[in-house]
Amino acid sequence: MAKFSELKSGNSDNKSSLKEKLLKAFPAFRHRDYQLYFFGQFISLIGTWLQMVAQGYLVYDLTHSALWVGITFALNSIPVTLFVLFGGVIVDRFSKKKILIFTQIASLIFALILGFLTILDIVTVLQICVFSFLLGTVTAIDMPARQAFMNDIVDRKELSSSIALNAGMFNMARVVGPLIAGILIGLIGEGGAFIVNSLSFIAPMITLFFMKSHIHKAIPHIHPLKAIKEGISYSVKHEIIRDLMIFAGLNALFGWSYITILPVVNDEVFHKGAYELSYLYASAGIGSVLGTIIVSSLSHKIRPSQFILGGLILFAVSLFAFSLTTNLYLALVFLFFSGLGLVMHFSMMTSTIQHTSPPQILGRVMSVYTFMFMGLSPLGSLQVGFIAENLGSPMALRISAVIMLIWAVFNFIRNKKLKDIEHF
Repeated sequence: MAKFSELKSGNSDNKSSLKEKLLKAFPAFRHRDYQLYFFGQFISLIGTWLQMVAQGYLVYDLTHSALWVGITFALNSIPVTLFVLFGGVIVDRFSKKKILIFTQIASLIFALILGFLTILDIVTVLQICVFSFLLGTVTAIDMPARQAFMNDIVDRKELSSSIALNAGMFNMARVVGPLIAGILIGLIGEGGAFIVNSLSFIAPMITLFFMKSHIHKAIPHIHPLKAIKEGISYSVKHEIIRDLMIFAGLNALFGWSYITILPVVNDEVFHKGAYELSYLYASAGIGSVLGTIIVSSLSHKIRPSQFILGGLILFAVSLFAFSLTTNLYLALVFLFFSGLGLVMHFSMMTSTIQHTSPPQILGRVMSVYTFMFMGLSPLGSLQVGFIAENLGSPMALRISAVIMLIWAVFNFIRNKKLKDIEHF
């Protein structure tokens, strides 16, 4: 009996020790609200990636045009360009929790309608463009709200962990979502995938309802244009934030845009179908998950500049190598490292900006940041689609990789303050 008690106690101690190790690596999970947030958003993001793959596959199937694929993705981001700065004012003025519930409901409705149009076989590229624009309008409010919401549910010292975990959540969904998409497109078609995505928005609505987040004091009801000007002015005058904003813009133009033409690369270079396309997305996602673990567990030991520069170089070199290969298995390896580099530098940029922005203006600063990395992405989607249409998708990727690499090295040589940021 004594031995049984000792064994039971030992197992309990082991579980407790494992839990402490996990919480040490991912301290944001110490907060119940963040646990709920992570679970709900993870399910929703799986659906979002599912729809992204299905939409790209559907558009290319309808048009066989890389340019049209780029246009539909661009239309998803154009509203961010137009409205995200006003979204930042809304975020600083109203409850972030209520804003996020509203954006989930709106996204559910749009995905549901698009799904039924596709199932009824009456969907057109024009309709897809309209719904891409509507979903982008919702994103213009959702993204700055989501980023600023982290300050409400975790301590500022744990922001690096929460932001890295958010990036990991996004990229774990990028692993799971495309794999499910490859299966669902074959079984129930693109329309069925859109319907499944609409149902995924129910999860964050439920978890948000049970959260007890702290609410920061809202800004005075000053004129929206004046409030926007304050956010832009702070972002421009702060040297570190300004340079990181420029990095975010370059990511939109030449970094994330590679995702836009993966369906084209899959068809033109590898001559594969929906299943293989899902493997490409998933491989980059797996690399990003590893990047999340590295950033969350080592952000207090390694300088932000090392994560940002190292991640940028790894991403650019891996993307260039991906553009050179015609072997699917090698391509998966290169995409793995590109995903690793992308999440390492991007999550640390986001964390640095949040750490250096005062809470009362954070929503507006994050709206400027969202404008840079999402608002400029229509140009990124259009340029990569245009170059792929005229010079081929591999050349479009090579040009993007070279530009990212040159700018990263140049800017870090120039900006000493960026190199000297202390870890958080």
